[in-house]
Amino acid sequence: MDLPTFLIQCLNSLQYGLLLFLVASGLTLIFGIMGVINLAHGSFYMIGAYMAYGLAPLFGGSFFVTLTVGVVLSVVLGYVLEWAFFSFLYERDHLQQVLMTYGLILVFEELRSILVGNDVHGVQAPPWLAGSIELGDVMNYPVYRLFISACCVFLALGMWWVFTRTRLGMRIRAGTANREMVQSLGIDISLLYRIVFAVGVALAAFAGMIAAPVSSVYPGMGESVLIICFVVVVIGGIGSIRGALVAALLIGFVDTFGKVLLPQAAGVLVYMLMAAVLLWRPDGLFKP
Repeated sequence: MDLPTFLIQCLNSLQYGLLLFLVASGLTLIFGIMGVINLAHGSFYMIGAYMAYGLAPLFGGSFFVTLTVGVVLSVVLGYVLEWAFFSFLYERDHLQQVLMTYGLILVFEELRSILVGNDVHGVQAPPWLAGSIELGDVMNYPVYRLFISACCVFLALGMWWVFTRTRLGMRIRAGTANREMVQSLGIDISLLYRIVFAVGVALAAFAGMIAAPVSSVYPGMGESVLIICFVVVVIGGIGSIRGALVAALLIGFVDTFGKVLLPQAAGVLVYMLMAAVLLWRPDGLFKP
């Protein structure tokens, strides 16, 4: 492998890992903080991708307007879903959580089929991000992929600031540790959880929107993302945003270079990584 190829694969692994973190961080919030096993989280990623496809023509192809409207709609969707469904699951066992969220997957898939059909769709990147930078004499790297990485880094820093430097983050961390004590202090824990869930849905949907131009939009795209997101959560440590970031970057590196160097075994390398980490640290790399 020559140097330009190595650099491109490093950039690809970084971009994939950061995008994976963006999706998995929402699952970490919902699963780790609220204690709900949400199998429908991959569907939120799919919904974001289809919103990027469906909303762009309504706003004349304006990229940032589409993203803004999509994020607002996903926050509203998350808020309503938590109020209507997930708020009843906190005191129930995991089997009921799995059954209900699996039912949501079926509902979302059927609605997707009715509204937009079962075809594969493409989403155009904005013209000002359609160029590429040169890496060597014959290799180029798309600017849009760098934009995806920059967005993910910005949001990761934003989440770190909210959770470590704001009163909202303090309340969320306290609610995770002892829900009853937080309620006794006069904090509306139900509203707090509703906000957390809405943010988790918005993160997954935003990841789907910015990933649509590079991955296309197709039926069932949320299922594969869901599986790898659970792997990220388990490796990083349930409820740990920092762990999700480190785990996502590790998985991005292993998956990208595995497909280049060991294509026959690429499908199992990520799960071998998970097994190795859990043998070493059964609770994951970090604790929340």
